[in-house]
Amino acid sequence: MKKINLAISGCLGRMGQQLIKSSRTNKNFKLVTLTENKILNKKIAGIKLNLNTDEAFKNTDVIIDFTVPNCTLDILKIASKLKKRVVIGTTGFSQKEEVLIKKFSKKIPILKAGNMSLGVNLLMYLTEIASKSLDDEYLSKIFEIHHKHKKDYPSGTALMLGKGIADGKNKNLYNLMGKKFLNKKSFPYGKKINFNSIRKGEIIGEHEVTFSSGKEVIKLNHEAFDRALYSDGALTAAKWLINKKPGLYSMRDLLNFK
Repeated sequence: MKKINLAISGCLGRMGQQLIKSSRTNKNFKLVTLTENKILNKKIAGIKLNLNTDEAFKNTDVIIDFTVPNCTLDILKIASKLKKRVVIGTTGFSQKEEVLIKKFSKKIPILKAGNMSLGVNLLMYLTEIASKSLDDEYLSKIFEIHHKHKKDYPSGTALMLGKGIADGKNKNLYNLMGKKFLNKKSFPYGKKINFNSIRKGEIIGEHEVTFSSGKEVIKLNHEAFDRALYSDGALTAAKWLINKKPGLYSMRDLLNFK
């Protein structure tokens, strides 16, 4: 089988570094391009770092993007022109940016996920089922913890879980978004979905969805111990995307959750 030519954008970030490590031991991929959003005169794994340009991506089959929203949009412009597939692991997009991503997906295959973990995507699926099964007597909230270096909050995964709650009610997440707390020891339920984000230490990721009727509490949670589970998921997504038509896909499509 011919190896897939892989580009990693955001290669100096935590996920970028883990992806380099994982891709070098994955027989399905050949790492050909590493990019960052500033000029750096250095090499990693024998590959010179580049900016996000047409030249950098011309020989790649798929780009895995773990950057920031404005960089992602720049990458999608280039990928759209060159007809390259893109796996988006970047989080923190605005509603307007989400619309732009959807427009790009009409030209190229894009798989976008706030979390590449099988377990987290299963958690989202279970969250949607719980939300659909429980009536409006049950209020919900989402708690997440990440390392102190993570800037955006709520996390992309927390928003994925919020979308699971909203989808279960056949509602739009943006209409159900409640308050967004940061580093609170405790936080209340509300008529909408409240979020609490903790940033401390070097924690990889913990997420918990809670439903409460006042008479009982239902908790669904996930804890990550090794960042490799995210890079492995991103590489699985990249391989899966190779034979797909233009469109906006998710890990749910990959995992064939109904």
